[in-house]
Amino acid sequence: MLNKELAQNPVNFWEVKKTDTIDYEPSASKLAKQERQVKLLLKELDDDSFNPEEKKQEVSNVTSVLKISKTQSRNNPVIMPWAEDIDVTKPMFDFEQRVPNMAFKYPFELDTFQKQAIAKLEDHENVFVAAHTSAGKTVVAEYAIALSCRHMTRTVYTSPIKALSNQKFRDFKNQFESVGLVTGDVQINPGASCLIMTTEILRSMLYNGSDVIRDLEWVIFDEIHYLNNEERGHVWEEVLIMLPQHISIIMLSATVPNALQFANWVGEIKKKKIYVISTPKRPVPLEHYLYTGSGGKTRNEIFRILSGEGKFEKRGHDEAIEAKRSRQKSHEKQFGPKGGRNFMSEAAEKTTYIGLVSYLKDNDKLPVVIFTFSRKRCDQYAQMLRSTDLCTATQKSEIHSFFMKSIARLKGSDRELPQVLTVQEMLKCGIGVHHSGILPILKEVVEMLFQRGLVKLLFATETFAMGVNMPARTVVFDSTRKHDGMSFRNLNPAEYIQMAGRAGRRGLDTTGTVILLCKQNVPDSRDLQDMMLGKAAKLESQFRLTYSMILNLLRVESLSVEDVMKRSFLEAGSRNQNVDETKKKLQNVRNKVGELEWDTEAEERDPGLLRFYRQAKECIALQDSLVPFLKKHTRQNTLCIGRCIIFQRLPKYTTRFGIILDVHPPRSVYPDKLIVLTLTSNVDRIPLNERGLQVSDCEYVNLLVEGLGSNDVLDRIFLRFLYFCHNALCEFEPMLNEFDYFSHDVVEVEFAEVLDVTSLVMRVDSSSIMNDVRRRQVERFRREKPFPNVDTVLSTLVQMHSRPMEVMLLPPNQTLLPTKDLNLIQEVMRYQDCRANLKSHNYWTQWGDMSNFLTKFREVFCYMRLRDTEEYLDFLLSPRSLRLHEEYESRINVLKKLKYIDDENLVQLKGRVACEMGNQNELMVTEMVLNNVLADAPPEEVAALLSCMVFEVKSAEEPTFQQAGGLKERVETVKQIARSIGESQRECGMKEPVEQFVEQFKFGLAEVVYEWARGKASTRSTIEFSEIMKLTDVQEGLIVRTIQRLDEMIRDVKDAARIIGDPSLKRKMEEASECIKRDIVFAASLYTQ
Repeated sequence: MLNKELAQNPVNFWEVKKTDTIDYEPSASKLAKQERQVKLLLKELDDDSFNPEEKKQEVSNVTSVLKISKTQSRNNPVIMPWAEDIDVTKPMFDFEQRVPNMAFKYPFELDTFQKQAIAKLEDHENVFVAAHTSAGKTVVAEYAIALSCRHMTRTVYTSPIKALSNQKFRDFKNQFESVGLVTGDVQINPGASCLIMTTEILRSMLYNGSDVIRDLEWVIFDEIHYLNNEERGHVWEEVLIMLPQHISIIMLSATVPNALQFANWVGEIKKKKIYVISTPKRPVPLEHYLYTGSGGKTRNEIFRILSGEGKFEKRGHDEAIEAKRSRQKSHEKQFGPKGGRNFMSEAAEKTTYIGLVSYLKDNDKLPVVIFTFSRKRCDQYAQMLRSTDLCTATQKSEIHSFFMKSIARLKGSDRELPQVLTVQEMLKCGIGVHHSGILPILKEVVEMLFQRGLVKLLFATETFAMGVNMPARTVVFDSTRKHDGMSFRNLNPAEYIQMAGRAGRRGLDTTGTVILLCKQNVPDSRDLQDMMLGKAAKLESQFRLTYSMILNLLRVESLSVEDVMKRSFLEAGSRNQNVDETKKKLQNVRNKVGELEWDTEAEERDPGLLRFYRQAKECIALQDSLVPFLKKHTRQNTLCIGRCIIFQRLPKYTTRFGIILDVHPPRSVYPDKLIVLTLTSNVDRIPLNERGLQVSDCEYVNLLVEGLGSNDVLDRIFLRFLYFCHNALCEFEPMLNEFDYFSHDVVEVEFAEVLDVTSLVMRVDSSSIMNDVRRRQVERFRREKPFPNVDTVLSTLVQMHSRPMEVMLLPPNQTLLPTKDLNLIQEVMRYQDCRANLKSHNYWTQWGDMSNFLTKFREVFCYMRLRDTEEYLDFLLSPRSLRLHEEYESRINVLKKLKYIDDENLVQLKGRVACEMGNQNELMVTEMVLNNVLADAPPEEVAALLSCMVFEVKSAEEPTFQQAGGLKERVETVKQIARSIGESQRECGMKEPVEQFVEQFKFGLAEVVYEWARGKASTRSTIEFSEIMKLTDVQEGLIVRTIQRLDEMIRDVKDAARIIGDPSLKRKMEEASECIKRDIVFAASLYTQ
């Protein structure tokens, strides 16, 4: 929200503020807390002035033009005044002197990184501990809790998921006297010295002015690398920004490559030094293998490809390939070729897994976690091995006793659920399954038995690696490919490292074993090295704006939404330059513009050139903005080998034709670079200044390169403009060299440098062509003529350059994949029309010859570039430079249009109701409440309607509601409300399509919830959980999770009813909650017992 002063003088936006911080004093009444919320919690930080480097292309065309070409990164060292890296490679000999009286005693010798962290905690410093899996990060958290107990203060321990919160509650409860747990549906000992909760709960406390915040000494963020989560990562940033100044911060994470940068951001916004403590290596090294066995005699067929020292062993990979190949040949001799089948039969998979388990058992490699990227296949594989028995009679008895004790609190019919019986039988064999479709209580049984060493073989999905901390001796990958919602792809290094890291138990294993199953073919060695030896994922901002956050911040005066946006990690890389320096540059540019006094005269003198500049700038901006879309939506056969393209690789290679020989990465669907054969000439080697194509020799060039990084980037921009001054596809002239053949070369072309795709596809032998070109680059072969296949391609290119107007281009509908995003389609068509219109004018012909045109346009270009720089610097000094500012303005307009705030940005009643909804579709629920959609509905229908806000399974079909006619009509009403909100968003500039907004509300579980709630609400006998399972194919665990989240949503609506003064709605919400809170759906966690 811009105040009047800011609107009048945008330059002051980035000025350093000299204001006092806000003291935190919780109010006595709940209403006062709500009204002051963030005002009580957030301190006005002294803003370090900064100047964003990267700008949004949408803000203005000038911003896009400034980014046309890639700039060379500068090698200047980055100064990080708020973060300090602690050296843990040297022993800490003075630890006992620095910490003579430890607050918590450990029965083992601490590692150096643990000692360093504890010493910093004793000094009440803030730490970021980035350590490998199983290194012992929890020691740091335990010590902070012990310190707060000694100081008689409080600590909050946050975890990314509820399951981990429950597990930590059990662990800490056994170590400390005063431990509490606060989750969405459970509150245990909320007045405890140590409170365990999810990060969302802490955020809610900050917004609601909880008294807990006042007494906090530490906040521990466990698994802070969850900040990378696309859906929930923004919560961590919000909490870090909002935490009061008196609270110290402890961040625990897996190893990340940019720990120092992240710590510096946290230190900067909190004005506290953050000490970064990292482990140099895993405490238990990992060895990686390929398993090519298929049972029987080949069950021990395993090959090491990565040693514990991290060295890739090519020999092992070659041996694995040979083993697969020899067995395939043997099979073909006996049974004939397999044909085109590219999958394994169930019998073959069973044989493979039986052989693998036999190998693991014989070689003492159990327990093992087998990661499978499908819930369905997890269940299938576990069932497939039901005849495998890994437990002794004593272990079976212990498993049976524990299982029966765990489910004893369930009612009789719930104990007979098919999933309960199936899991029980599998567990007796030492086999477990862990994924989101398993009932929560059964997942906890599996986890506890795994920790006891009674589950020897666990089939799990990827979420197991992100959640509870349960290492195994061995990790097996069922596949190295997964479906990411768009297509199948290889695992990236971060995903592989996270899952593989579960192998190797400290104190139990000397090495951990990681095995990749090769069911069909052995993965390519390059893919394996990229996956295994790649870097872990960097911490990257997922900061985003929500209506709830905006409304909460608008209710206070001390901190605007722009302030929070400015302090986000998203803007952290922009805090480099000083505002005063930028203002000085802006003044220099304005002085130069004044000296030239050229703008009004130029408009009259050279209107054609000015019009050409503006249109070309718009065209280039469109082209650059479309590159990410085009890269992901280009048809696979468009940029194929042999395709003729039009490209420019400036400044050396101006626009010309080229034939694709290969793509990089190899076999990539979305290539980053193309390997292209193209014609060259002696002109390519002539310096730009001798060709009249240089603008970087302008007398005031230092003012023109602001934001570009170097002078040559300015020259490349100038050359891009020249492409649009003529109507030809290209104007390159092929030339014979001194050896009497046409000069040519093989060059790398980036995707963004491709201007057009022609309809021509040639049959080429890429490797032969590249070898021939490479051979003739050697001095003694230079005089030799190209091979015939190379000469054929060169002749085709020469012919195309001689008659470029006859070349046929592929239309967009043949180059791009279908998409539902009409905006992007319109942008593509707009670019095509803009370019065609611009080139059709043939601007250079108006000046007689190209030389004369270049002289005139060079002058216009430099002057207009100066004006663009003025606009650019002015943009930097305004809030418009915030990357999310355009979205913020759109969301503000939506809130005004729907009457959540008034014209002065003051929060109205609807806005106060939306604040109670957290971040769960706040506008939708508010509109449903205030449009009386819920007021006239019975409790069971209320629960069914609200389920669409929390149900996330994409594949579930919507029910017919045959038993609830009134519910069907209300569902249509809810969809109409969603469509109305979606249309309002589009009208206010939001980019999300209306139908996409409507489709996010899924009613696939509405009938199930309706029947579940009706069973309790009606006078007839209660409906059992087994009965509602017959209404859907959604797995039990997903149903339970949805209904639990639904109860949290109902509580939010109940709070909203209190705000609007509607006691009947409040009672109805209480009834709806009572209807669904029963039996196995709300069975208490085993960790809390």
